[in-house]
Amino acid sequence: MIRLGAGRLDRIVAVGAHCDDIAIGAGGTLLTLCHARPGLRVDALVLSGGGSEREQEEQAALAACCPGADLRLTVLKLPDGRLPAHWDEAKAAVEELRERTEPQLVLAPRTEDAHQDHRVLAKLMTTAFRDHLVLGYEIVKWDGDLGRPAAYQPLSPQLAEEKVRLLQEHYPSQRHRPWYDREAFLGLARIRGIECHARYAEAFAVTKLTLDLGD
Repeated sequence: MIRLGAGRLDRIVAVGAHCDDIAIGAGGTLLTLCHARPGLRVDALVLSGGGSEREQEEQAALAACCPGADLRLTVLKLPDGRLPAHWDEAKAAVEELRERTEPQLVLAPRTEDAHQDHRVLAKLMTTAFRDHLVLGYEIVKWDGDLGRPAAYQPLSPQLAEEKVRLLQEHYPSQRHRPWYDREAFLGLARIRGIECHARYAEAFAVTKLTLDLGD
């Protein structure tokens, strides 16, 4: 398996269309990064769920996924499932985030995601953060849109289990969903682990990557 490092990361950005997107798609990666780099600055933006119980869930969940980090979370109130109709507000939020951050890594939805809210945000991220490493996380769902990812973050068994535990603990509003369970999350992590010669992993799409092999 070919391995490329991103160097030392001091600042990252993580975005989601909905509360729980970031934790589902990249919770294990956040745990890995924050355990390795205490004090890591994490600027997180979620476009919907503000002012509801979901915002409270998100605050607790991301704090748990980012132990020891300098976490700065913003949760907006755009309507769930209607982000294409609120493109201007979503774009303004992403541009404001870009103006106040200079991350070395961006975690965002995949541009090929079947959910319309995820796709809108994914496409905005790759235009606003043009000179950044943007990794598109995946979210298992009814639509069956999982593809062949290009990048993997291996997860130790302990971190994979910790991610699943935090998802179950901090998002009680989602437990009724038929796909929201331990088997789904851990099963996908196991499959992605097989693909990168690890026990577990999270997988990401990469829209564009610049190599610097001369140093």
